[in-house]
Amino acid sequence: MITAGLDIGAETVKVVILRGRQILSHSVVLTGIDTKQSTEQALAEALHKAGIASDDIKHVTATGSGRKHAPFAYDQVTEIIADAKGTTWLFPTVRTVIDVGAEESRGIKCDAEGRVLDFARNEKCAAGAGAFVEAMAKALELKVEEMGELSLLSQKEIPMNATCVVFAESEVVSLIHTGVDKVDIARAIHDAIATRITSMVRRIGIEKDVAFTGGVAKNVGVVALAGNHLGIEPLIPENPQIVGALGAALIARERG
Repeated sequence: MITAGLDIGAETVKVVILRGRQILSHSVVLTGIDTKQSTEQALAEALHKAGIASDDIKHVTATGSGRKHAPFAYDQVTEIIADAKGTTWLFPTVRTVIDVGAEESRGIKCDAEGRVLDFARNEKCAAGAGAFVEAMAKALELKVEEMGELSLLSQKEIPMNATCVVFAESEVVSLIHTGVDKVDIARAIHDAIATRITSMVRRIGIEKDVAFTGGVAKNVGVVALAGNHLGIEPLIPENPQIVGALGAALIARERG
């Protein structure tokens, strides 16, 4: 049986197509202004990569903040349910999931079957998510991809007191004007987001193994500092962005 999972986020749309327990294909497309069009594009790309037609798909499940914008989905699940299911399928020993996307971060405690036992979300401010790093990269005139590696070069701890993206940007500009090295500012930025993430996860308790998913899992600075704060070395999927879509596809397989 072939199933598909859609994860429609604020920044990207992810699609995973499964045949049984085999991932046939996946795609990632920028969400853009027209979410429905982006979702259709992402699904079309995944179908093309898999070499199948839409009629070959038995069941489609959607997740993500924009899951209601996929009228061709059979049903919907929350990001928390999809993240837990997808992560434990990849890593059966995982009991705690840290999922950090563009605008939200989540801590999830789950059992061996991927059922959610408890969870916590970040506050509504994006200071605990990927948008925070993107905004700070602009302030430093750096590429987002450079920020993580750069932060690991610093040996200094410079606290950032602002909890809002707007105020944090002003704080970064102030640090630049006072001559603080960009390497140390990058460390401060990543330490700030890592602190907020770990504070959130501690609310549900840490049970090993721990996995880090979502687009921010590609940022080595955030992952390393969060791991240091928690005293663990998190497991990272090969494609951390698509874990939610994978979970949705697995749920579609159960419901198909």
